[in-house]
Amino acid sequence: MEIRRMGDLPHGQAFRVISQLLAWFRPAATTVFTADFTSTTQWVAGRSWAYPNGGPVNPGDNKLDHLVPDPAYSRSGTFRATRRPDGKWDAGLLTTEGSREGFQLRAEDVLEARVRLPRELGAWPAIWTWRDGGNEVDVFEYHPDNPDLLELSNHVRGGGSHYYRNPAVEPGGWVDLKVKFGARSVVWWVNGTRVYADRTGVGRRWRAYIIVNLSVCAGRYHPAPEPDVSEMSYEVAYLRITR
Repeated sequence: MEIRRMGDLPHGQAFRVISQLLAWFRPAATTVFTADFTSTTQWVAGRSWAYPNGGPVNPGDNKLDHLVPDPAYSRSGTFRATRRPDGKWDAGLLTTEGSREGFQLRAEDVLEARVRLPRELGAWPAIWTWRDGGNEVDVFEYHPDNPDLLELSNHVRGGGSHYYRNPAVEPGGWVDLKVKFGARSVVWWVNGTRVYADRTGVGRRWRAYIIVNLSVCAGRYHPAPEPDVSEMSYEVAYLRITR
């Protein structure tokens, strides 16, 4: 159908044709970041300004974490935590903040990741964003005491949170995650299904670093680890950003 005859089409059909034409001319998304967790130029290990004074502890958020730069806790893509004699837990965290490359997400970027969830009570895995004391969007958070639930949150501009439940979400299970950090709406997909759009977004000027980590709950909001548990972990098989 020629564009000059578009006015002859019913309104709904004309809208669909225009949408298809715009899709044809829209530039293809480009991969701008592929996580290499072994890279010391992409990632800084064991510290983050999302924690008071850059870490290593954050008891105000009811966390038992004691961040460590030891590559065995994060650089393989398996994020580990082990119990310390003082009751805290050595824990792995990687962030692009402060790295040589200093990669930052922008509004309209899309993050995709595949993760294997932990089994142990007290485990608190997350992929999230941070910059200058704010700009936090949680790609996901998980607590095994709510075995079928993912927490999806936008803390920017008063954005909302969503509890997504599905039997495919389970301790030890693999989950595919996708988030579009839209200026007007942040949108989440889980295992290929669109599950939440906050209709708030992050604003056009939003920028943020990426954080991947395993925290440990202190017991106020979710159970602390059981006394006989001394180690926990979760795995990130891949993480990439398209723009």
